[in-house]
Parts: sequence; structure tokens; C-alpha cells
Amino acid sequence: MHSKINVSVIISTYNQPKWLELVLWSYQLQTVRNFEIVIADDGSSEATKLVIEQFIKQTDLAVQHIWQEDQGFLKTKILNKAIIASFSDYLIFTDGDCIARNDFVETHIKSRVYGYALSAGYVKLNEVVSKCISKEVITKQWCFDKKWLLNMGLRNSFRLIKVTKSKFTVRLLNNITTTKATFDGMNVSCWKQDILAVNGFDERMQYGGEDRELGERLMNYGVKFKQMRYSAICVHLFHERPYKTLESLKFNAKIRANTKTKKLIWTDFGIKKCGKIL
Repeated sequence: MHSKINVSVIISTYNQPKWLELVLWSYQLQTVRNFEIVIADDGSSEATKLVIEQFIKQTDLAVQHIWQEDQGFLKTKILNKAIIASFSDYLIFTDGDCIARNDFVETHIKSRVYGYALSAGYVKLNEVVSKCISKEVITKQWCFDKKWLLNMGLRNSFRLIKVTKSKFTVRLLNNITTTKATFDGMNVSCWKQDILAVNGFDERMQYGGEDRELGERLMNYGVKFKQMRYSAICVHLFHERPYKTLESLKFNAKIRANTKTKKLIWTDFGIKKCGKIL
């Protein structure tokens, strides 16, 4: 089975079993099958485990559930464990509240280039629209239809053009957008060898820019970022962020500032620790 895997989709999650069930279903509907799912679980309860076990029974996809004990927000640590566990040389990072359009994986695979990371896009849903999402909605791809989203109560904005089906529009907008291509953990992909070269995520970091800091080290290492904001699309389900604190944002900002100022490539708080991979 491992020889058939062309890409690893790493999905981070924490105690959102209902959302995760919908997200996993979106991967069952992908236009390609040559990928594995690696669930990076930062200490979820039994409900999440049951959702994953049920999905494994339904799917022909390879699925790994990488779990660690709940000791607070340690997303960077579980992501590093998932990176090590992955079987592919190419990694897509996303979250357990981001439903992937059915061409999501195929688009990342077709667009990958050595020496590049792909910075892709998402449409943020409000609470009302998020509650309208079901397996049927995902199967029929209604949640990627502008008209349906507006009918369900999403506010109209230019950002909704991300769900366009026009290839010409997609190419044009990717080329002219002024939004900087960054490492946004909701929808980004890169080569595993590049992640290992910068030692993965900095495990000191809490919520707030922990993914961007890794992206900044990748850029310092020489990885270029390709804009895919309008190509590989997912919709982001609504949820609260109780782990978001001013202290964590300030703490992370200091680490990021140091990475930028010193143009750091490596973190001593990543995958390798004291010469060992833990």
C-alpha cells in the first residue's frame, strides 16, 4: 500500500469530532486515490477516535491516527510526530475543520515543483453556514458553490471568487494577487525533505503564527513560495478559539522576530533534539 502513496495529507485536530467526520468525508471524494491521511491529534477524547475508526472502515485510503496526551496546546509537537510518521516525500498540511474540494489533493500534486512550497486558499464560513454542512452537501459539492453559500447566509464578498470554476480566472488571480504567499497551516504543501532540513515546527510555540514561523525558516533556507490562493480550495468551518491568548501571541511574536532578524533556518526545538529524532 505504501508504494502507491504519492502524497501525505496531514490533518491537525483537537476535540472536534463532528467537524472531523465531515472533513474526512471530503477526502473520500477526492479525484485521486494515491494519498494517505495522517491525523495529527493533539489529545482528543474517545469521540474523535471513534470517528476515525468508523472512517477507516468506510475508506480504501491509508489512514494513520497519531495521538498524544492532552497537555494543553501542543499542536507543533503532534505535527512533528505526524511528519515523521508520514510515508510520502510530499506533504499537504490542513486542519480538521477545513473541508477539501474534490480536486484539492490532485491540484496540490499537479502543481508541486522541487524547491517550492504551495500556499493555497480557503473560504471562511460563519456559524450559520457551517451548521448547514452535511455529507450530502459535501458529496454534491454545494459548499463550493457561491450561490448555495449565499443562500445559506454567507455574506457576499470578493473572497467568494475563490470558489470559481473558471480556470482562466484562477490563473489570472493567482498571478495578480497582492497577498503574500505564506505557510498557512490550513492549506499549504511542501517537500518533506525541506521540512526536515529546517527541523520542522518549533515546539516552543503556542497558538498564533506557529505555522508562519516554519514558513519563514523555509524561506531563509531557500524554498520559494508559489501562490495557489485560488486553485486548491477548502472551506473553513466555524469554531471558537479558547486557546488564543495575548500571552501566547506575544511569546510567539518574539520567536518569529528572532527568526526574521537572524534569518534562521534551524530550530533547536523541532523534530531533532540533542541529536535524536523524538
